[in-house]
Amino acid sequence: MAEALHLDRASSTNHLGGPALRGFFNIAKQWELSEVEQMAILGLKSRSTLQSWKAGNVSKISRDTLERISYVFGIFKAINILLPIPARANGWMRKPNKAPLFNGQSALDRMTSGNVSDLYVVRQYLDAQRG
Repeated sequence: MAEALHLDRASSTNHLGGPALRGFFNIAKQWELSEVEQMAILGLKSRSTLQSWKAGNVSKISRDTLERISYVFGIFKAINILLPIPARANGWMRKPNKAPLFNGQSALDRMTSGNVSDLYVVRQYLDAQRG
């Protein structure tokens, strides 16, 4: 039974890769992310994997990558609720921030550390700002 459950979970996430990555790349374009920044946020080591995904060649992506993309979606939604003018919302992502969480760095500086936990804390920060 546990094996069947594991297989069901795996197959249920396989179909999410393409749509999740398309959404991520749309956000990356709005935020003007470099390939290096995209790779850091996605937790990738290989530029060829990024290029393959951009070309639409996605067989499946890891749960870690799906988690990272989920945080990006939440961050994108939250910042656009807080700052409904797209240019301001997108600009905020690169603007140095005086909040203790950022210590003078931008949200993108924090998000591109490579650690999934940094995506989590940026999302939590924005959700807290929303109230």
